[in-house]
Amino acid sequence: MTSYDAIVIGFGKAGKTLAGSLAKRGRTVALIERDADMYGGTCINVGCIPSKSLVGSAAEAARHADESVEAKAERYAAAIAEKRRVTSLLRGKNYHKLADLDTVDVIDGTASFVAPGTVLVTRPDGTSERVCSRQVFVNTGARPSDPGIPGIEGNPHAYTSETLMDEDVLPSRLTLVGAGYIGMEFASMYASFGSTVTVLQQGETFLPREDADVAEAIRGLLEGQGVRFVLGADITAIEGGNVRYRGGHPAGEEADEAGREHVLAGDAVLVATGRRPNVADLDLAAAGIQLTERGAIKVDGLLRTTAPDVWAMGDVAGSPQFTYASLDDFRIVAQQLQTGDPLAAGTTDGSWGTPDTSWRTTSQRTNVPYSVFMATPLGRAGITEAQASRAGLDFHVLKMPTAAVPKAQVLRQTGGLLKAVVEDGTDRILGVALLMPEAHEVVNLVSLAIDQGLTAGDLASRIYTHPVMCEALNDLFAL
Repeated sequence: MTSYDAIVIGFGKAGKTLAGSLAKRGRTVALIERDADMYGGTCINVGCIPSKSLVGSAAEAARHADESVEAKAERYAAAIAEKRRVTSLLRGKNYHKLADLDTVDVIDGTASFVAPGTVLVTRPDGTSERVCSRQVFVNTGARPSDPGIPGIEGNPHAYTSETLMDEDVLPSRLTLVGAGYIGMEFASMYASFGSTVTVLQQGETFLPREDADVAEAIRGLLEGQGVRFVLGADITAIEGGNVRYRGGHPAGEEADEAGREHVLAGDAVLVATGRRPNVADLDLAAAGIQLTERGAIKVDGLLRTTAPDVWAMGDVAGSPQFTYASLDDFRIVAQQLQTGDPLAAGTTDGSWGTPDTSWRTTSQRTNVPYSVFMATPLGRAGITEAQASRAGLDFHVLKMPTAAVPKAQVLRQTGGLLKAVVEDGTDRILGVALLMPEAHEVVNLVSLAIDQGLTAGDLASRIYTHPVMCEALNDLFAL
């Protein structure tokens, strides 16, 4: 059995950053990754980077919408090839950045706890070894959820967001099961590539986390791309590329009270019904690590688990499922290790211990911005109008159409809206929804303003360059 100063399970954002940080301080680290195609984590290999590479290619494809079917197929195949090139390049760079260090051992295999501080690694060839350390960090991420619909398992026409991005052939008819944020990105992307896209949603409310006016605007933009929505669909089976469902009705029309069965014909089905933490093979009970009701590893605000000297970070710890949130998890853990206390993870009796009051915790992370990379992207920060109402706050809403922004006219992308929630009296910015070109960039500026307690007047009076999308904040907050 080999002993290390630290064991990191999972090559994701938090895990790889922590391994590099510990190595720079002279610590020996075992970095365990079960899949050699996942060096660097979800974002680089099957998440943010490959999907955004395809989003960029889809935007170019949309400018050639009148191409022949054959030309669209070739363009899509080229986009997939470029996506593979980018992910392969970044995967290799991530691997060598750590594997080439003298104090880091990258171990390929599946990790499972044998006891607190002891981990069994089973290699792809079936051999195994044990490694031990006083401190263990779990960063195994999440995977697409299986909604349990008959006909998914073993079906070559049924895909997750991860597997669909590795198909060389553009589906002529694509059905999306699930209308969440991942589904909306893929609906927009594949519609731009030239697929006929239909979205089946079990519930009646589209994007319930967004205000109704924002959700309606998003749906309208997607429908403008040719995406069709069927709400209230009770999906009963997937048969090849076809989906069988009861009830359901086109968005904007009355529900089918008879609940008749329908069959939606298609070539491919993307099942996008959320993601769940990767914990199945870890044997967490052997280390005394508990789970939450949602299946994530139970942690406190410092990301300490119920086992002494074991932390969990990223998706597996129930953190917001963004790579930048995982990076912030690294910061929260690293600050504890930098105190020099090897027992900072907890106490032997299982209690949480008393953290340094100066340490950052997850409870302080109240404003995590996010973006949805559709043809017209959405950027969100802070709280929505509905959340402000439920909280009993006194506020007013500012809203303007994207078409009023000069840069949007220059880009010829005028659909969408900008919306802000501002507190009465203090003029404090509570939240924004930006449905406009480059929203994914501008939202970070507003998120910073929210965190720093800036007012609507502060952003309204800023001097911005011209023509840029962020100068829309002059007009939005001056309303």
